[in-house]
Amino acid sequence: MSAEASVGSHAADSAQSASSQPAFHNSDELRNRGLLGSKYVKLNVGGSLHYTTVQTLSKEDSLLRSICNGGTEVSIDSEGWVILDRCGRHFGLVLNFLRDGSVPLPEDHKELDEVLKEAQYYRVQGLSQLCISAMQKQKDVFETVCRIPMITSAKEEQKIMASCRKPVVKLQNNRGNNKYSYTSNSDDNLLKNIELFDKLVLRFNGRVLFVKDVLGDEICCWSFYGEGRKIAEVCCTSIVYATEKKQTKVEFPEARIFEETLNILIYENGRGSGPGGLHLLDARGSGASLDEEGATGGERRVRRIHVRRHIMHDERGPGQQTVYKD
Repeated sequence: MSAEASVGSHAADSAQSASSQPAFHNSDELRNRGLLGSKYVKLNVGGSLHYTTVQTLSKEDSLLRSICNGGTEVSIDSEGWVILDRCGRHFGLVLNFLRDGSVPLPEDHKELDEVLKEAQYYRVQGLSQLCISAMQKQKDVFETVCRIPMITSAKEEQKIMASCRKPVVKLQNNRGNNKYSYTSNSDDNLLKNIELFDKLVLRFNGRVLFVKDVLGDEICCWSFYGEGRKIAEVCCTSIVYATEKKQTKVEFPEARIFEETLNILIYENGRGSGPGGLHLLDARGSGASLDEEGATGGERRVRRIHVRRHIMHDERGPGQQTVYKD
């Protein structure tokens, strides 16, 4: 074989070899190629750099698998980094889930929600279900905890009552708001009112919102709200004209308070505005004085129940009592 023939044959082989290899002359051709034939992948996720394998990214039928097999176009820079326009804060967690099949999730609800959004974007169904289950567990735990808001201002109270869709029971407890001395049983009755409040919170947790007010004008007063307005009020304090001085007496009308709490359940889920709702709340007690705010037209009235308001009473034994009038 001559030298010219040998050179010609070699040139022909080189041309055939060059025609069999794909040539990428611009970034568009590189983008369309995907990651076919690659074993390792370099990912730039919002400036966070990650190095992994195609096998890891392809474990679930996700957006990452679609990127690897060329089903989704991606941008690849001159150094071979796949550019993903996402925040890279939680991408390492996504990769660890693909590697191991499970991963510890953050306990903070906000961060957990961020992980869920990333899992949904990358279509990693296993991680999405894991996040949803964790959020449901957090919700169940939160609902079993009794949280009692403490009112700090009248404006805050109005906002709570107007925005809450549940019935509301408020206990106003301000022992220091008294210019007279207390009767001998008042402190015990005040504690009984507070204990009853705690018991009702545990019993109706999740159905009724219970709030406390320690800044109001009343010493001990229960208020019951439905659909954003006051329905009833039970005042537990009275002025007693005892020997040589006035005293403040705190009562404990347990039956009346419990009755009004049950009545307020009529307004649960908006049922109080339905047919017959108002008639069911027209309860009267024989042991208390009842005042109703005047109403005109279609306005609804507020039942105000005062237990022994301004009475003359001395708690000393028979034969030792002395009654003075103003």
